[in-house]
Amino acid sequence: MAHQIELNPVSHITIGTIGPPGKRVFYLQGSRGSTIISLIIEKQQAAMLANSLESFLDELEEKYPLETREVEKSIWSDMRLKEPVEELFRVGNMGLGYNEEGDQIVLVAYELVEDEDDDPNVVSFWTSRTQIQSLVKHTRDIVASGRPICGNCGRPIDADGHFCPHRNGHKH
Repeated sequence: MAHQIELNPVSHITIGTIGPPGKRVFYLQGSRGSTIISLIIEKQQAAMLANSLESFLDELEEKYPLETREVEKSIWSDMRLKEPVEELFRVGNMGLGYNEEGDQIVLVAYELVEDEDDDPNVVSFWTSRTQIQSLVKHTRDIVASGRPICGNCGRPIDADGHFCPHRNGHKH
């Protein structure tokens, strides 16, 4: 039976990695009190999430402008993964929502399930706009800090070199 976990509100939310570039495992992690939830995501999911969150923030600012900006920067400056990092599940899909009354953004992560008939586990991370702004910037930095990308073929370049089909007269 699938479980649903609500972290409302989160005291910490981040995306981080463990491992060297090329072998990094990406985690979406949130905590509330002593509860730490770590979910495995793909690098592409992290990049897409940052873009989606930034667009969502822009839409919210247009629809529900903040009259006064809270200053929480010192609270959200530590974006490191919290230990222990024990993955609950691998994320298949994510969704975003907004609670106007509490001015909270909810990021909902659904487990990747093998069988379509299986109900996925679900984790909901309830956050402030300031937390999401910090998460977007941090996620972009994390994604960009990986292996450099080849300008010819767009594939990652490993520390020990790179076979580029475009430089050798081949196309894929």
